[in-house]
Amino acid sequence: MGLNIKPLADRVLVEPAPAETKTASGIIIPDNAKEKPQKGTVVAIGNGKKDEPLTVKVGDTVLYSKYGGTDLKLEGTDYLMMRESDILAII
Repeated sequence: MGLNIKPLADRVLVEPAPAETKTASGIIIPDNAKEKPQKGTVVAIGNGKKDEPLTVKVGDTVLYSKYGGTDLKLEGTDYLMMRESDILAII
């Protein structure tokens, strides 16, 4: 990928999964009604805190809190920068 960004401490850079465009029954969801995804892929991690090493690694697919993280746009792609504590699970 070649991103030139290194999160600090316990921060993690996540690329959100695309929002669903259809319901399970095939109904197309308009852009303004799409839910913000809560799943994504870890693309960069910090070094952790002194007594708290990070448990996620680059490439992990994670679930994160609905309003966690800060939106970033780097090289035309949307990302979320969040603390590891905003991550709920590795899936």
